[in-house]
Amino acid sequence: MFLSITPILLGVIGLVGLMQTYVTPQMLTAFFSGNPMFDTLIGTLAGSAASGNAMMSYIIGGELLGKGISLYAVTAFILSWVTLGFVHLPAEAEILGVRFTWYRNVLAFLGTVLIALATALTMGVLA
Repeated sequence: MFLSITPILLGVIGLVGLMQTYVTPQMLTAFFSGNPMFDTLIGTLAGSAASGNAMMSYIIGGELLGKGISLYAVTAFILSWVTLGFVHLPAEAEILGVRFTWYRNVLAFLGTVLIALATALTMGVLA
C-alpha cells in the first residue's frame, strides 16, 4: 500500500514545501484588519493554505504577533496550520475516503474558529 501512495505523498510534500517558501509572514500581515471575527477566519484560511509542522507555525505565529497581528488571527493560524490543509486534501481523500476527509476538515475548521475565539477572549480576560 505504501508504494501505491508514494506518488501522492511526494506531491503533497512538494506542495507543502512550495507553500512554505512562497507564503511569507509579510504577505500574511497584509490580510488582517483588526476585526476579531474577520481576522479569525482569515487566520484559519491562511493556516489551511500554508499547512506544515507545528514548530514552524509557532515561529511564524511569533513573527505575526510581533508585527501587530491580533491574537485571534495568530491562534486560528496556528491551529489550522496543523489541523487543516487544503494542500493534502486529495491525498487524504484518496487514502481515508472522501466522506471522512470532508467531515474531518469541516469539524476541524469549525473547531479552529471556536477555539481561536475562546482562546483570545480568555487571554483578554486574564490580561
